[in-house]
Amino acid sequence: MSVEEFVAANFTRATGAGLDPHEYQRVTGELASLDGWGEAFVRAGRSHLVRAREAASPISAGEHYQVAARWFHFATLAPQAGQALAAAEADAAMGRALAVLEPHARRIEGPGFTGWLRGRADSPITVIVVPGLDSSKEEFHAVTSALLRRDVAVFAMDGPGQGALASTSTVRPDYHQVIGRVIDALGVDRVRLVGLSLGGYYVAETAAWETRVAAVATVSGPFRLDWDGLPTPVRDLLTRRAGGARPARDFARQVDLSTLAPRITVPLLVVDGGQDLIPGVTNGERLARLAPHGEYLLVPHGDHLLGNARPDWLPATADWLSGEPK
Repeated sequence: MSVEEFVAANFTRATGAGLDPHEYQRVTGELASLDGWGEAFVRAGRSHLVRAREAASPISAGEHYQVAARWFHFATLAPQAGQALAAAEADAAMGRALAVLEPHARRIEGPGFTGWLRGRADSPITVIVVPGLDSSKEEFHAVTSALLRRDVAVFAMDGPGQGALASTSTVRPDYHQVIGRVIDALGVDRVRLVGLSLGGYYVAETAAWETRVAAVATVSGPFRLDWDGLPTPVRDLLTRRAGGARPARDFARQVDLSTLAPRITVPLLVVDGGQDLIPGVTNGERLARLAPHGEYLLVPHGDHLLGNARPDWLPATADWLSGEPK
């Protein structure tokens, strides 16, 4: 994939995650090849760290730390050295942001997971936000913010092979084991889940096994993966996150909700973009159809993660997760 194609393919994902579109165009416009992606994005992130240190108010400082975290996270998307350092910088910048903007946010860690618990401590609803193959807890701030505005407690996490844990762990198809430990650590009786991209599979798989899940929403999640049909960049990414070609193939073979979907007896909302056409990844319509209480929301013009169509799904999905799903 050329640098121009990569920049275009990640535009709505980046802007949907909160990067300023004009700054994104300036940073990527200077790239001669993908080899410079990580360095350029890290440099942009560090420029916001400087602005945070020079800010006239704590709020401005915290906002710059938040933006820096997103730039550092997006530095990890291109396959090159330094990804672990960029992920660590994203993690640290997010911690600085929350220390200023949300001092009551709590870092919670355990075997195979780490993340931030945000929102009112006595909220009756807790939602766990689960990222995908190359995303992290720093990416889906719009989802988290929408839920926080609805008075929901939110745990944004990294799991095996994700974000801060990507350099020390590999992806696993039985993600419900990790979510179970997260629920234990949160100390709540019931949780709701929202998973994005591959995270959609993770939360659906969890809902089929974990009895403490009260409701689940998937956004651009695969129903099944076909290894041979996946584009080369996706296969390469999965190979890195799985720790080799053979475990990547094994992982892909197990990502299949055909038999698990009927076991999801809690309310389920499946959100898809009609322009999300990644070869080798089947869409979520079948998941919604096979689950006993599945609903399907298709946004015809939405792309993968629907960063180009946020008003068409995010408010409704946040309302669904924070209300009383039927």
